[in-house]
Amino acid sequence: MSQPLVAAIIVAGGRGSRAIRDDGDTPKQYRMLGSTSVIARTLGIFYEHPRINRVLTVIHKDDHEAFSQAVRALQGPHETAIGGATRQASVLAGLEALADNPPDIVLIHDAARPFVSAATVDAVLDALSVADGAIAARPVTDTIKRQAGRSPTIVDTIPRRDLWAAQTPQGFVFAPILEAHRRAAATHPEEFTDDAAVAEWAGLAVRLVKGNAENIKLTTRDDMETVDARLRRREAEELVDIRVGNGFDVHAFADGDAVTLGGITIAHERRLSGHSDADVGLHALTDAIFGALGEGDIGSHFPPSDPQWKGAASDLFLKAAVDAVAARGGRIGHLDLTLICEAPKIGPHREAMRTRIAEICGIPISRVSVKATTTERLGFTGRREGIAAQATATVRLPFAE
Repeated sequence: MSQPLVAAIIVAGGRGSRAIRDDGDTPKQYRMLGSTSVIARTLGIFYEHPRINRVLTVIHKDDHEAFSQAVRALQGPHETAIGGATRQASVLAGLEALADNPPDIVLIHDAARPFVSAATVDAVLDALSVADGAIAARPVTDTIKRQAGRSPTIVDTIPRRDLWAAQTPQGFVFAPILEAHRRAAATHPEEFTDDAAVAEWAGLAVRLVKGNAENIKLTTRDDMETVDARLRRREAEELVDIRVGNGFDVHAFADGDAVTLGGITIAHERRLSGHSDADVGLHALTDAIFGALGEGDIGSHFPPSDPQWKGAASDLFLKAAVDAVAARGGRIGHLDLTLICEAPKIGPHREAMRTRIAEICGIPISRVSVKATTTERLGFTGRREGIAAQATATVRLPFAE
């Protein structure tokens, strides 16, 4: 069965007057949160979602330039429609813009909700397999009071057991919600504050899907300032120094019956000669990590003149390099090892090496690459006199001048 075509309408036509700053009149969807605008954060979620085929943003007629500036760092296409005087009118404008090439499913989402999760989007889409509509929502946990008109006096406490606070996205089968919005525009043009209300009025069944708690709507200036400050702190904390180091090592063959390579023992007609266990692969990785740290090479940390390293397992050296990264508050991003030899054959042992290297370094196996090549029988490796290895390590450190 083919997957339904899904379009998302991002509603960004409002003026957001409650979030206006004292120093200007920038609508909230174009305000910066940390280093990224609200609308760019929102659009990024929908542009990158694998189940969404098309994204249309409904903007105010005066916001073409603001929109273009806000999304310039995002890969398009940036499809837009001009909104109306109310949210209801803006959504209808978006639906009508899709009608010439209609999707099967439409998601309608407020631009001012930039923290919706991909899992919430998935949950809404999944619910549409059994209903005409579905909305993200959260169960109400606060006690709800009703006041007397404009008076602050409480007249009623509303039971919260069956109450949900609506979020977006709100998803619908396209044809029924388009028809419902058209009918509502003709008879109730300013009555509905969300699309589920339009669907309910039209007799469509709408399901509730639990949304993510972070999916808040940015409404007031306090909302904007609080979230902006939090994001800027987080971005500062996450600012990292990406380092890349290279390592190269060579060991000759000697008489023996096995080699230690990439942290594992492989039966072979010869062994590798060296002061330690001569694991050329782990030595190259160790050098690469120390290189990324700017802390010399394996010989400066474990000099071959020191008898304590005679016959030592090379995983001790690699673990020491990893510990040096941790001591500086960093972590290993990726390790790439290339072994250069005619024999033994590396392919049958590649996954065992990746597993062992990942275990030594305390990182997922997905962050370890092991490859092999030959020199086409040229040079000392081609003459089977030894094995060479080269490695690259990517290390993340806290940024420091």
